[in-house]
Amino acid sequence: MEESIEYQKKSWIALKKSINGLLNKINKANIKHIIPELFRENLIRGRGLFCRSIMKSQLNSPIFTDAFAALVAVVNTKFPQIGELLCKRIILQLQRAYNSNNKPQTLATIKFIGHLVNQQVVHQLIALELVTLLLDKPTDDSVDVAVGFVKECGSMLQDLCPLGLHGIFERFRGILHEGEIDKRVQFLIEDLFALRKHKFQPAVPPELDLVEQEDQLTHEISLGDKVDPQIELDVFKPDPSFVENEIKYEGLQKRILFLGGGGSDQDEESEDEDEQSMIIEDETETNLINLRRTIYLTIMSSAEFEEAGYKLLKIRLEPGQEMELCVMLLECCSQEKIFLHYYALLGQRLCMINKVHQENFEKSFVQQYSMIHRLETNKMRNVAKFFAHLLGTDALPWHVLAYLRLTEEGTTSSSRIFIKILFQELSGHLGIRMLNERLSDPSMQMSFESIFPKDNPKNTRFAINFFTSIGLGGITEKLRDYLKNMPRLILHQDKRVSRSGESDDDRQRRS
Repeated sequence: MEESIEYQKKSWIALKKSINGLLNKINKANIKHIIPELFRENLIRGRGLFCRSIMKSQLNSPIFTDAFAALVAVVNTKFPQIGELLCKRIILQLQRAYNSNNKPQTLATIKFIGHLVNQQVVHQLIALELVTLLLDKPTDDSVDVAVGFVKECGSMLQDLCPLGLHGIFERFRGILHEGEIDKRVQFLIEDLFALRKHKFQPAVPPELDLVEQEDQLTHEISLGDKVDPQIELDVFKPDPSFVENEIKYEGLQKRILFLGGGGSDQDEESEDEDEQSMIIEDETETNLINLRRTIYLTIMSSAEFEEAGYKLLKIRLEPGQEMELCVMLLECCSQEKIFLHYYALLGQRLCMINKVHQENFEKSFVQQYSMIHRLETNKMRNVAKFFAHLLGTDALPWHVLAYLRLTEEGTTSSSRIFIKILFQELSGHLGIRMLNERLSDPSMQMSFESIFPKDNPKNTRFAINFFTSIGLGGITEKLRDYLKNMPRLILHQDKRVSRSGESDDDRQRRS
């Protein structure tokens, strides 16, 4: 039941993983694709998780600070309470890092504040306040940090408060004249003056300028404020109105993603009609491409397979479109230079959750094997390992092996390589004894006849020799016994072939 605490907790864990995965993937190139995915998650419920995750990601990867700040600016336009919470937590983080003399964390946090000033998420007065604090009792480290900070947001300060920026540079000039700091730091200040003379770099690069001026929401916070970080938002708590709140967020999400803001009831009804018409037209090539792109981005932007499975199942598919999930997953898997278990685990999860996906992967197995000669060796290897994992975990029924015809005439060099990798992986996954037991299951022998053919001694020998050559002779013991106990068949094979051209009268006369 969706209202149960257990369901809510699982939903919370999935939300946490999804937010972490999206924020860990973000950069300038993909930010426009990540933002819609992020809004599909319940950010109101997960606002504490969002703030915690983005602060952690920024500390670990300060090089992407400008992208993180741009993302915060967009989220802030839709959910100002999240932007305010983040600003408060960043101030608290800076206070703690500065007081404990943690320079790496102080540098990263100050850089984040600089880019949030550039995005006008936080008021520029905090920048002046911060530089004043750093230069109050100048040391080599504090001046170094102040110079770096002014480089980050000097352009924005020049536009918004030129008098304040002028006062900062007068303080830098005084520090130079005092001559009490290291020569290296003096050179940094001189470079800063030269940068100011030739104009600072643009505050926000075009690819990260994602918020219109009229949509900007700026928070006024001071370094000396006592802030409540609301850490209770970071831990799971049951919600008695969970279902109702989820439905509310879905409606809000649609307005954000489709309407770009609020609207009247009539507008919403019109939007619902437009959405329905989009569903009807979803068989067109354009919409199919968009669907595949969404699936691809979801798979590639997820940190773990549980997160990817959770997000893929939220994608709205029309009947018959489930196959696209299987196709795109196999495509992503085959494109990798080395096999990644991430894709196989995701495929296993889809099969276990919905039988439709299991049936589609079975169809995909047949399709892939029928065109295996078209695949490069590396792609073939990845596909074989993918299906071996599904078979080894019983995510895919073993009767799919009936589609493999292991004879000299029924295989090509490509298909033999595929079968080799498939069975070697199964052996590695299950062990030779367990694999032999599975292949000896009496109820499955009809499905395995094509792999262990008994219709012709020649085909039987070929199968035995094939498995022996790839180091799996142990699974052919029953096939060897079968061949051994049919000496008459072997002895008379050539005679039957020579007599095939005789007439019935000749046979009776000779007998």
